Amino acid sequence: MSNLTLEHVETVGRPRKPENLLLRFCKKHGWSYAFILPSLLVFMAFTLIPVVWALIISFQHYDFAWDGTWVGFSNYVHAFTTDDGAFVNALKNTLYYTAITVVANIFIALILAGLIQNCNIFWRTFFLAAYYLPAVTSVVIIAITWRWIYNSEFGLLNYLLSLVHLPPVRWLSDPHVVLNSITLSTILTVPATGVVLFNAAMGSIPDELYEAAKIDGAGAIRRWWSITLPLIKPTTLYLVVLYTIASFQVFEKVFIMVPSGVGDSAQVIVQQIYENGFQQFRYGIASAQAFILFLMIVSIALVQFRFFRSDVEY
Repeated sequence: MSNLTLEHVETVGRPRKPENLLLRFCKKHGWSYAFILPSLLVFMAFTLIPVVWALIISFQHYDFAWDGTWVGFSNYVHAFTTDDGAFVNALKNTLYYTAITVVANIFIALILAGLIQNCNIFWRTFFLAAYYLPAVTSVVIIAITWRWIYNSEFGLLNYLLSLVHLPPVRWLSDPHVVLNSITLSTILTVPATGVVLFNAAMGSIPDELYEAAKIDGAGAIRRWWSITLPLIKPTTLYLVVLYTIASFQVFEKVFIMVPSGVGDSAQVIVQQIYENGFQQFRYGIASAQAFILFLMIVSIALVQFRFFRSDVEY
């Protein structure tokens, strides 16, 4: 065996020095991390550090005059007990709003996507673009539009009721109606993301599956129930989680359409967090409420993943 071979064997048998491994890693991947470093710094400065700091102050007595006193889970208890149970009422309103809007958005998106899928390429493109237009419109603009529609004196909705000789309704000032009015405005705003994604998922299903089902005598409804719905389950899971998160975080629409709140009848969780943090300067309680909302979203998302997950291959 030559000296070169012996040296090679000895080098292979030796453990590599840590600094050599670090140097090799930096040479190989250094530029990759250098390119994403600006995004990481922005993420840390404006997302990660504020979230960690909010978690810390949720366990502290933190108000307008911060003294840094640790109070344990006291803020989490006060979140449910202060303001005469306003947070509990906001929690109920948010759950009610979320349950209705998520189910309605998924159902409407499924129907519209199924109808569009049967159109030719021209009309399919036209309807997808038309339905997606509200998604690029500001939520503030949509909320202001619905506020005019719901106006009790000269709004479009009461005008339509007057045509059939029905009395006007105080859509945004009646405590028994206001939450349903906000929920209805969300339902009637076409779920653009759901329509586009469901249409894409349906279009990727092989035609051979439907042809085989036709040969077996399956009708249109049976094919939709036994082929379409199971095969678009991953897309359904994504949209259910997406709409659930968006519904739990609803704020702009309620804040603009019902600025007075009509008591507690239209209060939602994020509005409670906003009032505690930026109006009453109770940052500790506001942070605790924010993490209660986070835990609720995570818990519901885990249940949704458990129910809707599937391994689809076609």
